[in-house]
Amino acid sequence: MCDDASSKRLVSIVITTYNHARFLAEAIESALGQTIRPGEVIVVDDGSTDDPGSVVGRYPQVQLIRQSNQGLAAARNTGWRAARGRYVVFLDADDRLLPEGIASNLRRFDERPECAFVYGSYSYIDAGGRHLSSPPLQLIGDDAYGSFLKGNCVAMHATVMYRRDCLGEVGGFDARLRCCEDYELYLRLARRYRVAAGEDRIAEYRRHGSNMSLNFPHMLDTVLEVLRRQSEHINDNAQRRRALTTGIRDWKLAYAEVQVSQALTAAKTSRLGQVPWRATAKVFARAPMPFLRVTCRRILRALRSRLPPVRRKSVRFGDLRRLHPISPNFGYDRGKPVDRRYIEDFLSRNAEDIKERVLEIGDNAYTMQYGGARVTRSDVLDIDESNPRATLVGDLAEGHNLPSEAFDCIVLTQTLQFVFDVHGAVTILHRMLKPGGVLLLTVPSVSSIDRGEWGASWYWSLSPAALSRLLGRRFGEANISVTAYGNVLAAVAFLHGLAESELRPTELDARDPLYPVIVAARAVKRSEIEHESAAKA
Repeated sequence: MCDDASSKRLVSIVITTYNHARFLAEAIESALGQTIRPGEVIVVDDGSTDDPGSVVGRYPQVQLIRQSNQGLAAARNTGWRAARGRYVVFLDADDRLLPEGIASNLRRFDERPECAFVYGSYSYIDAGGRHLSSPPLQLIGDDAYGSFLKGNCVAMHATVMYRRDCLGEVGGFDARLRCCEDYELYLRLARRYRVAAGEDRIAEYRRHGSNMSLNFPHMLDTVLEVLRRQSEHINDNAQRRRALTTGIRDWKLAYAEVQVSQALTAAKTSRLGQVPWRATAKVFARAPMPFLRVTCRRILRALRSRLPPVRRKSVRFGDLRRLHPISPNFGYDRGKPVDRRYIEDFLSRNAEDIKERVLEIGDNAYTMQYGGARVTRSDVLDIDESNPRATLVGDLAEGHNLPSEAFDCIVLTQTLQFVFDVHGAVTILHRMLKPGGVLLLTVPSVSSIDRGEWGASWYWSLSPAALSRLLGRRFGEANISVTAYGNVLAAVAFLHGLAESELRPTELDARDPLYPVIVAARAVKRSEIEHESAAKA
């Protein structure tokens, strides 16, 4: 049995990384920023080629363990075996813990000390760290093992806190598995011990296009293998046999539905060449036959819609003949919004400016993603003092309490439209920069208005000429460069809330200055002497 004698609340956080150094600092800071500080933070580098050591080196209290590439399960085993805490939390380098994560799960253990592990809920974020959605928590009943036979109730591994002694008793993760190793461990633990869950949000799951869980055929093959292993453990328990049958069926349906969604989207947007048809066929081959018959009819209907139109004078609006957008959420519910592609392109082109002391609004996701090791200090400004990430609280419209000549770079993406006094805001931003400091700014030009909390304070959309004149008055025309991103197709897609993936790259990247989706600017603060010399010249 698990040893309950110890009353220690020491928690070890194990962060595993494989070529995710660009996100690693955020993961470490989320671990160190817990309201109940962990006893230790261990980073396990599973043979990365992107030098995670340079990131870990900025945090002397964090231990780094390097090993040759052996897979995620082996890396996690290395971590918990080196850990000293009574409890262990595993965090992938591209994800983040919320500040109350450890505290919430420790409260759950206080209530249910007999459990081998506890877990909570999570949110999805995009590559830049922006909130996407918060899936509902899947609770478990008294028969935890039966619940896990039907599906992965946890869904995100970082929401789990384990008792390390229980991990040791079952041997940790199965290193033979290249994925689904966490689900397999839940099943083994749930067969022997109690499990508990709570509604508290524990972590943030980052979706960035290269997640392992997006390899659908491999994931489905592995999860079916894991479930088939359970047959020998259910014996003559009819209820668990039904649960296993339900689980196998539901996993097949879940992965097939995702592949169908991709195929339908591609068929409707004329992007069939980008669909992984071989992978799709592998998933379909495992799906129940009634599902396949319905699916084939849906795909055929979508393909017929691509037949060449009969020549006529009138325009065929198709899905666009509607009074309401396809998505009212800027496209977040369909993937990466169109404007985020442009923002990230602008920041990546100017990443060398994001260095030393950097200020960002709301959070520091872009600072860490594009500044990385060049950043020596990251500050976050928010008007709301309840933001746990804020190091400065203030209003850009007034800025009386904001420091002068403090920052080497300010990253201000899609924020200026919320400030009515834009001239005053630009003056304050200029004052906050050190001489030679750089402002990297983006603003909407063609956009819907936020339907949520920001709608009432969404004041502006700016043209390239307007932004040039606005910044030029304070920074000097010679010290700014303005770029317009987008075209009429991208603008229409963005207004309807379509995602980046629903257009071709060539369609997104074409630039028409008459139809900008966003406008971006790089502005450099010159010293007074340089400014006067430039004005005389």
